[in-house]
Amino acid sequence: MRELSQIRDAVVSALAAEGMAALDAYPDQRARRYGCPVAAVAVETAESRTVGFCNYLGEVFDTEAGAPRELYGKQLEAVISIEIRGQRAADCEQGCETAAEVLLGRLPAGIRPGELNWEALTWERETGLFLRRGRLRCRAYFLARAEEGDTVFLDFRLKGAVTT
Repeated sequence: MRELSQIRDAVVSALAAEGMAALDAYPDQRARRYGCPVAAVAVETAESRTVGFCNYLGEVFDTEAGAPRELYGKQLEAVISIEIRGQRAADCEQGCETAAEVLLGRLPAGIRPGELNWEALTWERETGLFLRRGRLRCRAYFLARAEEGDTVFLDFRLKGAVTT
């Protein structure tokens, strides 16, 4: 599901913008290469919700085309998992503070944060690093549009995310 990778990538980018090392997969031994806290981000669960009738949101005026166009969207209820690893317990705690600030206030407009929970700090024998896991419940909103007279949607894009 392409929407899940958009959510994950948006969180990784937001953490990186705050100067935090962030990866989109379990870092295993790669986490040791960093002299700072490392965040591994994943979308743990996601459930689709219908936004409007057949995902129809209404019309918006397209300034480029000079005409209105139909707007469609969908919503996902998701749980984002984040694992912070650090060489010292203090590094891990600092990483959690930064991550919490980003997750609760600096994500793209299309990701609306809900409840954030952190587990206790532990020592991870496999990596030789301190570990603290967190989960963020959120809603992610995606927008799409159909070409005039077409019933096929173009790509759904996370609302408020920068696209290239």
